[in-house]
Amino acid sequence: MFTAIVYVLISGCARRHLPGEFRVSPSTAHSRFMFWTHEGLWPRPHQAVLGEFGAYSEVDWSSAIVDASTPASAGAGYGPRLTAGSSSD
Repeated sequence: MFTAIVYVLISGCARRHLPGEFRVSPSTAHSRFMFWTHEGLWPRPHQAVLGEFGAYSEVDWSSAIVDASTPASAGAGYGPRLTAGSSSD
């Protein structure tokens, strides 16, 4: 389960494309990910990995990158949104 979730996070693949080799359904992996996120699980392994790399001077602490990108939601688009009874004129 943990490996499947980490695979989706690292690879960037959509969870619905989770390879069958993980032997966990995408919906189960997602619900477990959401539960673990709600319970605050992720900071502990993240700090452990950073600490391990830091112990071997493998982390350059002088800079950082923040990824603030957000995917478009379903139905999002450019231009005016038309509703029933409206026209684009």
